[in-house]
Amino acid sequence: MGTIVNAITIIIGTSLGLFIKNGIPKKISSTIMQGIGLCVILIGTLNSIKTNDMLCVTISMFLGGIIGTLLDVENKLSKFGDFLQSKFGKKSNNKIGEGFITTSLLFCIGAMAVVGSIESGINGNNSILYSKSLLDGISSVIFASTFGYGVYFSALSVLIYQGTITILASFFKGILSTAIITELSAVGGLLILSLGINMLFDKKLQVANFLPAIFIPIFYMPIYNFLASLF
Repeated sequence: MGTIVNAITIIIGTSLGLFIKNGIPKKISSTIMQGIGLCVILIGTLNSIKTNDMLCVTISMFLGGIIGTLLDVENKLSKFGDFLQSKFGKKSNNKIGEGFITTSLLFCIGAMAVVGSIESGINGNNSILYSKSLLDGISSVIFASTFGYGVYFSALSVLIYQGTITILASFFKGILSTAIITELSAVGGLLILSLGINMLFDKKLQVANFLPAIFIPIFYMPIYNFLASLF
């Protein structure tokens, strides 16, 4: 239910953003986007520094980057964005593909998405996801006023991503320790930080190629604990 509410708030926020977009001067929308970029960097930094195992984060980014590059995640997402642009972009000058990728990554990567979905799956507690829904809904208003219809499709990304984590968490309650969740959030925070850099400085860091890094701590922590017990 938490994930469903999250997707609905994104749809509502996007609709509102599209409705008022012509009433927001370009200079103001540009300033707002810079402000959001700064906030995204702050959120990413605060989450990433919570790590208790820097080696875990480093290995996760290293292996995750290799896996993501081999799977060509960034390029596949870009192609899907181009497909959305070709289908829906003709009706407007909005950056459909860029909006889809940017907002999907922002709404899906992060402590609230991961921890909230896990909490929902393990304890049936949706409070974190409800709070995230409010934040995403407000953010989608601003993003839609800039990127247009592409933000709508991020709701589908949220449904699939958070829904999958929630279902998996309900099946693997005993495996996801507090330490694993902490490192998942730290790696996710680093990816959010990278996304904020892209937004603020107009860089093209291939954040999507590092998406597999989020799940590396699930495998790293048990292996590390096993090896530590031997020595």
